[in-house]
Amino acid sequence: MQLVARHKELYVLCALVIMTVVFAVSYLLPRKYESSSTVFIEKNVISELVKGITVTPSMEDTINVLTYAITSRALLTKTMESLDMNLGKEANNEELIKELQKNITVKVKEKNNLFIISFVHSDPRISRDFVNTLVRLYIEQNTSSKRGESYDATKFLSEQISAFNVKLQKAENDLNAYKREKGGIISIDEGKLFEEINLAQQKLYDLELRRRQLEGMRQATRKANDPLQSKLLALQKRLDDLRVQYTDSYPEVLTVKSDIETVKEQLKARKGAEPQPLDPQELAKIESEVTALKNAEAGLRRYISQSKQTLQSIPTAKAGLAKLEVERENQKKIYDQLYSRHGQSEVSKQMEVQDKSTTFRIVDPAVLPVKPSSPNRLIIMLAGILAGVAGGLGFLALRDQLDGSVKEVSMVKGLGVPVLAVVPRMLDLPQALKLRRRSLRIFAGAALYFLLLLVFPAMELLDLPYMDRLLDHLAPVSQGIKGMMH
Repeated sequence: MQLVARHKELYVLCALVIMTVVFAVSYLLPRKYESSSTVFIEKNVISELVKGITVTPSMEDTINVLTYAITSRALLTKTMESLDMNLGKEANNEELIKELQKNITVKVKEKNNLFIISFVHSDPRISRDFVNTLVRLYIEQNTSSKRGESYDATKFLSEQISAFNVKLQKAENDLNAYKREKGGIISIDEGKLFEEINLAQQKLYDLELRRRQLEGMRQATRKANDPLQSKLLALQKRLDDLRVQYTDSYPEVLTVKSDIETVKEQLKARKGAEPQPLDPQELAKIESEVTALKNAEAGLRRYISQSKQTLQSIPTAKAGLAKLEVERENQKKIYDQLYSRHGQSEVSKQMEVQDKSTTFRIVDPAVLPVKPSSPNRLIIMLAGILAGVAGGLGFLALRDQLDGSVKEVSMVKGLGVPVLAVVPRMLDLPQALKLRRRSLRIFAGAALYFLLLLVFPAMELLDLPYMDRLLDHLAPVSQGIKGMMH
């Protein structure tokens, strides 16, 4: 405050100079115009009606890649070519694309399915045309790419359906041929065949037992045709038959054993008796029955052997059939899925062709901006006023620090020099009045100048474009001067 009081004229002039420089800079900064377009991602009602029948791109996926798609190099290059922005700048095409990407802003509102595309440029017409062209090309590219994908998907599915139809027919033919070749084995019931083999083996055992009995009878008949001997053979046969079904402790088995012992005792008592003559008819009958039993045994053995081989081949045959059936089912399943997807693809293609799926509707196209978006002169000027106030103080403080003259007695005492006397600052009255009048004139002029400076923020606040018009008129003159200097 003491510095301001001592150097108030200098403080005011310094503050006004800083304000003037900031105000001038606010008008000399290049003007940037921002244009924006609002696009609504609209989902058609038909999409909900055919939900599950068609396959359409997800709206969430479209929104997620929106920023990258709009600022892509390919799309920006097309937009520049449409507006002839790259004429004569082919060498700096990469830098121009980076500059455009930096000036493009995409704001996405996922809840409302809206996105806003903004672009900043020094020319308001280029700013407007660039945004509208960029949005138009993006919508066209998005629509054409979805149509192309639908056509490619339908074509691919048609090719796969044809290929899998051939594979399915081959699998069907292989399965039918295998059934014709192995049908007899496959149709056999393993459990029933196993039972038949067991029954055949039991029957074979019975036949062998019967044959051995007859062979024993034949030997006995050849030795003697004795009634006791015949009775013994009959009892022996009966005992063998009973042992097949019962144990030795069975009552009837015990009875037959007792009868056999009795006959044997009678034969021993009659030892030395002459044998009876041989009966040829009885022997021939036994021989005939033994031959028939041997033939029956041979047939049963062939049947058992063939049945066992068949039983062993059934699992292999059924495994081969199951493998062919699984292959046929897999091919059929894939074919059915492809056929179903092909129908969905056809409907999806028609929806894309007729724009019945997700569509982009331009809610608010870009218009010619009248007021520049930057620089914000009002904010810069207000900041300049504050900078003038603070800068004046800083200038006085710096000037005071650089001034090496003695300002206080304590400063001299700090040097260790004895102070002999202090002479106060004295001004005569005429000189004081003269300085006061000069200060009043300076303050009055500064106040008027400050009021003049306040006119510029007021014009910005009231949106009066007088200074912009003046700068536009002076722009050709400054360009001409620059050209002459070059």
